[in-house]
Amino acid sequence: MNFYITSFGIGIGLFAFTALFALFAVYAERKVSAFIQDRLGPMETGKFGMLQTLADGLKLIQKELIIPAAADKYLFMLAPAIIFLAVYMGFAAMPWAPGLEPTHMNLGLYYIFAIIAIETLGILMAGWGSNNKYSILGAMRSVAQIISYEIPAGFALISVVMIAQTLNMQEIATQQGILSTESIKFLGFWDVSKIGGFFGWNIFRAPHLIIAFVIYFIASLAESNRAPFDIPEAESELVAGFHTEFTGWRFAFVFFSEYSMMFLVSMISVILFLGAWNTPLPNIGSVHLAAWTTGTAWGIIWIVIKTLSLVGIQMWIRWTLPRLRVDQLMNLCWKVLTPLAFICMLISGVWRLWLM
Repeated sequence: MNFYITSFGIGIGLFAFTALFALFAVYAERKVSAFIQDRLGPMETGKFGMLQTLADGLKLIQKELIIPAAADKYLFMLAPAIIFLAVYMGFAAMPWAPGLEPTHMNLGLYYIFAIIAIETLGILMAGWGSNNKYSILGAMRSVAQIISYEIPAGFALISVVMIAQTLNMQEIATQQGILSTESIKFLGFWDVSKIGGFFGWNIFRAPHLIIAFVIYFIASLAESNRAPFDIPEAESELVAGFHTEFTGWRFAFVFFSEYSMMFLVSMISVILFLGAWNTPLPNIGSVHLAAWTTGTAWGIIWIVIKTLSLVGIQMWIRWTLPRLRVDQLMNLCWKVLTPLAFICMLISGVWRLWLM
């Protein structure tokens, strides 16, 4: 009985987190875009407009749920839930601190990569079920884009797995700090197991993982349909893409999914490449900064700070770079990122055999 109560509580907590983060992220993005474009952004609803997204959410809840007459009713209604669940369930295997994770999975990374892929099915259902030419074009673009960019993203992740020799997200996180039970070598030569800090992060354990990190970050933007890879939602061409026909809370779920996905893919980047919940501060002589700033509370703080930093970069990129054309997007994936990611994977094999 306690197991079910705990599981239910974890599920409610993750849902509350995704909802609150979406409200915060929408407000933050409005302010970031306003700063970049030299304007104020939301200012009227609440202090500095801080209640604007809450007001928008209440408005969406009260809107009528319209189903187009020509739509496939069941696909249309199920699509937003599947899109949201695919992202929401990805948080189940994410470690937030030493010993703190919703579910302990030996195949955690494999599970996350598989469950995120289901979002593609939901997007295709949304476009096809709407029976709208703009929606189906957006859905087909999204399917082509996400499936294509999963290839370099997968190679980049395999590069880390070959170094870490595990698919368990918590073990990958532990290997990058002073709690690691195995030797950590900076650049493959200097033993920093007792020093910790940023020296133990995967991008410094094997420097080619810096390239793998950049590849994964770019691919994650495409998988999240974020600019400059937002052609599935290209407002200037497709009105709103696959979610053109959605109203009310169904539209809200699609929106929740996009911003939750931003946090999820950024958190995956942090766990695999940037030290996860480990502190960036190293032990220096008798000043044990790493030891003092490692623990459950500190772990949550570090992983949230790192993840929000990457989310901020995603927002910065959206309001800086223009949208790519379809041919440019595919050329970048197949002719640049995929070969580079494959080379990183090969280097990881050599690095693991010869330098670890």
